[in-house]
Amino acid sequence: MKIKITAALLISMLFTISSCTDLDEQLYDRVEDGNFGNTPKEIDALVGGAYSSLRGFADGISNNYPTCEYVFFLNETVSDEATIPTRGTNWYDGGQYQDAQRHTWKADNRMILSAWRYNYTGIAKINSIIYQIDKSSLTDAAKAPIYAELKALRAYYYYNLLDLFGNVPIVTNFEDTALPSNSTRKQVYDFVEKELLDAIPHLTANVVYSKFTKNVAYSLLARLYLNSEAFIGTARWQDCIDMCQKVTGYTLAPDFFANFATENQKSPEIIFAIPYDSKAGTVGNYMSSMSCHYLHKLTLSPIGDYPWSANGMCAQPGVYSAFADTDKRKKCMVAGDQINLANGQVIVMDNGEPLTYTEEVTSVADAKENEGVRLGKYEMKAGEQWERDHDLVVIRYAEILMMQAECYVRLGSADLAKPFLQQVTARAGEEMPATIDLHFIDQELLKEFTFEGRRRTDNIRFGTFFLEWWEKGTTEKYRAIFPIPSTVLTTNKNLKQNPGYPLN
Repeated sequence: MKIKITAALLISMLFTISSCTDLDEQLYDRVEDGNFGNTPKEIDALVGGAYSSLRGFADGISNNYPTCEYVFFLNETVSDEATIPTRGTNWYDGGQYQDAQRHTWKADNRMILSAWRYNYTGIAKINSIIYQIDKSSLTDAAKAPIYAELKALRAYYYYNLLDLFGNVPIVTNFEDTALPSNSTRKQVYDFVEKELLDAIPHLTANVVYSKFTKNVAYSLLARLYLNSEAFIGTARWQDCIDMCQKVTGYTLAPDFFANFATENQKSPEIIFAIPYDSKAGTVGNYMSSMSCHYLHKLTLSPIGDYPWSANGMCAQPGVYSAFADTDKRKKCMVAGDQINLANGQVIVMDNGEPLTYTEEVTSVADAKENEGVRLGKYEMKAGEQWERDHDLVVIRYAEILMMQAECYVRLGSADLAKPFLQQVTARAGEEMPATIDLHFIDQELLKEFTFEGRRRTDNIRFGTFFLEWWEKGTTEKYRAIFPIPSTVLTTNKNLKQNPGYPLN
């Protein structure tokens, strides 16, 4: 196993990132022993910088915000849930979205590069902060909880890389100048598990919003074990249940949409989120403007007091109709006639046709402007700025319930799954079926977590990823992980491309 970071790799990955909400961040080019990181305020500044990396960045190479159409929607557009169709001359972008939909992506796809750079930039930032803590005059006892929080957060990034790319370099040493080589997917898996297990004794047991706590670490370990068979070929269903049962202090929000309101930090359900506050200068949280039609703003304000929308991502045909009309969660999508609040009439598009969102999409290569049901899960309201103030939900308690239910079904104890499922379905206003099986679990996951950036992982675990669906034929097994981006291979000749993909 190679555990290194190089100066060249750091330069290519580490960029200025805006400060985290409620955490003052100070950036330093160099650290002298004992001169920084010795007071609570200085420590908060350093650790706050690690959390700020979660909001991503954009530069001349790629767009790397987790809420954007690249990073966040990579997992969505290659799944059976969402798509970004070309509409006339818009949203072609070299065919990268069509390739994602059809599972014909190549190593030069910019969506894939953005996902790689987002995670490795976060890792590089954390490695630099650990280096600064190393050089501080804090005692070992004082450093232990700081290291635990930083390494657990770094493990989150490595979990993403494990899921997306599999055989990636493990880089932890800020000062090592050698080019890193691939670690195997099993080595990355073991690294994530060990980092989290080692961190847990030093993490707080309290419920703390948007911070890495014991609860967050248990939740991430549960994810790791839930997908263990897909990741490394070894099922760990009971281990997943065990981790879920360690998560305490959370309940389902009575209102499903409280998790996605502008002030969603008040939800009792959110275990981990990425905070945003436009007044504090956070940037990148514009996902709500990526989906709806350009004129959708008139449905929110009679004077159009709402940011411009890009008319891009939408649900694949069949997703909207998978919800019963009585399912409260169905409102996470925007469908049908769109009414102009100024006159009470259906909005008319520039081509003279009504703005009516349809579930049907003619083609991923040639969709009409109004085709596709749109993302409406996060609150949209008049007067918002381009940069939204809702926090991006990463882990919530409904996932903890659903993981336990799925694992009990997989272990042959569907009756034990019912208490967990009932909490989720009751909130949605739906009845439990007489028979609980994996198909039901899969459909509940689709409906509960629509547009939350996790559907590809579920598809792979259930095996549906490799089957035919809308605008996609059967998928080769090697595409369960993405290729290492071609520009990364060019920069580092020690890296090898993932199996099945061309070497360049």
